[in-house]
Amino acid sequence: MRILIAVDSFKGSLGSAEAGAMIAAGLETGLAALNLPADIAVVPTADGGEGTVEAFAAACGGERIPVRASGPLGDPVSASVLLLPNRKTMIIESAQTCGLPLVSGREDILRSETSGLGRMIRAALDRNPERIWIGLGGSATNDWGAGLAAEMGVRFLDGSGRPLRPRPLDLSGIRSVDLGGLDGRVRGVRFTALADVDNPLLGPRGAAAVFAPQKGADADTVGHLEETGVRYAEAVETALGRSFRDRSGAGAAGGLGFALLAFLGADIRPGIEALIEAAGLAAKAEQADLIITGEGRLDAQSRRGKTAYGIAALAQKSGRPCVAFCGAIAGPVSDFIPDPFAAGYSILPEAGSVAEAKARAGQYLELIARRAVRELSALALRP
Repeated sequence: MRILIAVDSFKGSLGSAEAGAMIAAGLETGLAALNLPADIAVVPTADGGEGTVEAFAAACGGERIPVRASGPLGDPVSASVLLLPNRKTMIIESAQTCGLPLVSGREDILRSETSGLGRMIRAALDRNPERIWIGLGGSATNDWGAGLAAEMGVRFLDGSGRPLRPRPLDLSGIRSVDLGGLDGRVRGVRFTALADVDNPLLGPRGAAAVFAPQKGADADTVGHLEETGVRYAEAVETALGRSFRDRSGAGAAGGLGFALLAFLGADIRPGIEALIEAAGLAAKAEQADLIITGEGRLDAQSRRGKTAYGIAALAQKSGRPCVAFCGAIAGPVSDFIPDPFAAGYSILPEAGSVAEAKARAGQYLELIARRAVRELSALALRP
């Protein structure tokens, strides 16, 4: 029996490799008890969010370059960018400087911004790459990439021409954008944003409406973000003479997708597709009898470009059964099973609470994997 495990990180609990290893450990124990031999491969996986650099490093190798930057609220953080072995392509993970775990317990979306990501991009540009891939996902921010742009030399001005701080609390007064100081090196580099969602910047499917509540925003704050976001987008698009707000992925990571499109001329593609290519997962899937994927929370957003659905699509293309291991499954199970997943397993019913599930995620993954062995082996060995 050949089993391929390609799960995303369980945000705030386990990295991709660690989560995969715990599932593998549970399977090995259960299969051994049944005297069923198996070849289990764990491939670290990410869709642009947390763990993207780790996944690309595991797939491609390369050199990690440390960067000292700032987090969403200005605290110093240690991050790294990955220089691939071809010495021409660099991978950046926005979650390292903008991620929600960096402000756990002190979330303040109106004062959070993305200048740390701009610092990482400048550090990458110092290596004279031809391409920079930027993973988007898991952010604590909804500043539409203003902090990133400011770090790259863009200025946001009020009606009197005075510069504004690049955070939502201050940008409500934005009237114009000065692009004169934008780092000229960006023109010689091809940027690609690796997004985990396809949402536009504004509206009912936009960054504020869909994702800000997950980052601690109440209804009034969501309204403020939406109103300010409209003014911000108008100022940026007037300065550039082009519209970006409705592009697929513009709303990713609190509007970072919009900033990468507008200021860096990036193209946006699903992050999981890029990782599947880099890790050679299509060939690995063809050799497997069963494919296991998963993420912290399986919900409606999972369909918009998250790891679990990307791996499920790969499994369907390969004609292999795919099952999901998750922290929680939101909504009716029939929304996910039997299509696209042949089965699904959740930590939460075992743990009893979200706090317990997060605190002991690895132990619960191992437990439910061990218990699921009979069902999984039947799926894997089905003619």
